[in-house]
Amino acid sequence: MATPSPAYGCPVTQLRGDSAMRDSSHERRPRRHRRRERRRPRDEAPSDPEYEEIDEALVSAPERALRDARRIADRKVELTGHLVRLAVIVVPLLIFLPPVGLIVLLIWGSGHLREVYRLFVEPRVRERYLREEVHKQVHAHLSHERQELEGEHARSMHELSASIAHEIRNPITAAKSLVQQMEEEPAAPENVEYARVALEELARVERSVSHLLRFARDEEMRVAPVQLRDVIESALETFGDRLDRSGVALDVRFDTEGELRGDAEQLRRVVINLVGNAIDALDESGAGGGRIEVHMGENLAGTHVWLRIADDGPGIEDAGSGRIFSPFYTSKTNGTGLGLPICRKLVEAHGGAIEVKSTPGSGAEFLLSFPKMQREGGIES
Repeated sequence: MATPSPAYGCPVTQLRGDSAMRDSSHERRPRRHRRRERRRPRDEAPSDPEYEEIDEALVSAPERALRDARRIADRKVELTGHLVRLAVIVVPLLIFLPPVGLIVLLIWGSGHLREVYRLFVEPRVRERYLREEVHKQVHAHLSHERQELEGEHARSMHELSASIAHEIRNPITAAKSLVQQMEEEPAAPENVEYARVALEELARVERSVSHLLRFARDEEMRVAPVQLRDVIESALETFGDRLDRSGVALDVRFDTEGELRGDAEQLRRVVINLVGNAIDALDESGAGGGRIEVHMGENLAGTHVWLRIADDGPGIEDAGSGRIFSPFYTSKTNGTGLGLPICRKLVEAHGGAIEVKSTPGSGAEFLLSFPKMQREGGIES
């Protein structure tokens, strides 16, 4: 007779039977899962989505490429085995029972033929079409860029030609007119003044042509280790008397020696031109005095040397448009308009960059940056 359980009010034998059934079900469940795993296709391995995402994030590109290559190789090996088995069965049937062999080939071999196309034919076809399309797109893009560059070059040449004609024709016309007046009245007392003005106009033409040749010619760079501080100090020495006469205050500060590789003479010409422009701007403002700041330092990474030349003069109206770097564009009375284009050309030849910031009435600021000379293991680079 079964003894009732004090906790549940049911016979102990019944509880033992239920426990045995549960244990049996727990034992059978893994078997069912194992059978399902065996029935699952080979390329569908059980996986956790979160685990797959982390695993994909950790896998590098070469490892991912190797894994994909192995997967494709395994598929090709498996397909080769299927084709061999298909040939062993279908070839005798096609020889002795052609209708049956043809039916078996159509039913059993159609899937394998699709797999053959996907693995062997489709990649080559895709690669060929992709190569043709890329070549077509690149050719079209290059043709469009070439047309734009040719159009921009033609516009630049037209503007440059017009500027050259304007810069040379006006002084020559003025000098010609003065010489004609001297010819009409050879004994006139004004001829001496006419001759002086004519010579000044011809000198202006000579200066414009000289600057134009310097701008158009690729000057040879004598590259050597340079300390930009020495270059700046040498350039500022040429303005000693002029600064005293104009009453312009000069604030010079060096936070570094400015070690770089370049042509010291070309860099000196850049500094002379920019400082000279600042003095001209202060003189033409008519206010008298003024202040010019020449500061040099390095960026935080220590990879570039920067030079800042600023003044508190009237500023530049077209600083933001970039026109001030166009040949023959000038706001000075006796300027050739080639100083700043030459400066930019020399700076860029040293691997640097030049920027200008200016607000009319608040002065102008030129910022130059150059790659710093790096020392690796005692070797300059």
